[in-house]
Amino acid sequence: MKALAIPRKRLVSIVGGSLGNLVEWYDWFAYASFAIYFAPVFFPKADPTAQLLSTAAIFAVGFIMRPIGAWVMGRFADTRGRKAGLSLSVALMFSGSLLIAVAPTYAVAGLLGPATLLVARMLQGLSLGGEYGASATYLSEMAPRKNRGFWASFQYMTLIGGQLCAIFVAVVLQGFLTEEQLTAWGWRIPFVIGALLALGVYVLRRNLAETPSFQ
Repeated sequence: MKALAIPRKRLVSIVGGSLGNLVEWYDWFAYASFAIYFAPVFFPKADPTAQLLSTAAIFAVGFIMRPIGAWVMGRFADTRGRKAGLSLSVALMFSGSLLIAVAPTYAVAGLLGPATLLVARMLQGLSLGGEYGASATYLSEMAPRKNRGFWASFQYMTLIGGQLCAIFVAVVLQGFLTEEQLTAWGWRIPFVIGALLALGVYVLRRNLAETPSFQ
């Protein structure tokens, strides 16, 4: 364990870099976990299968945006700094999650509802695409040379952790809320949680140290 010893400041930086990855993957998987509940809210005139397919199509748009986000955010992190790239990626995820949480329903705003959902998912796709490369670079550059593989592995650990957190929130809400409540308003709760977590990570990342390699 002595070989894994690391200065406190550098450890905080690694935790900040990996924690944001967890939050972003939580937000990403929350969409898939709760799509069955909010699909009728945004596509009420379709049959249940068409509702889910429409919601899945918007989910797919996020995947299209991910490589674009990786390219754009990668260039941004190379020119403005790793810390700036990580801060921007989690800010985009905050914006996307908050948009989903407050998105108007089809009954209230018509096509503006699914359009808001689409824009939010595009922001989340850009964010996650940029986060993956930026956090991998940041973790590897902040870790000691002898243990870079170990500390960089936290990126994948937090990826799975984000998925497990989304499932956990889904299980808890399903235990406390009825299906009618989840469909009416309960599906917004995980995105509120995700937005608040992303905001907290944004504040944390603004105070992280820049990597020596970039400096």
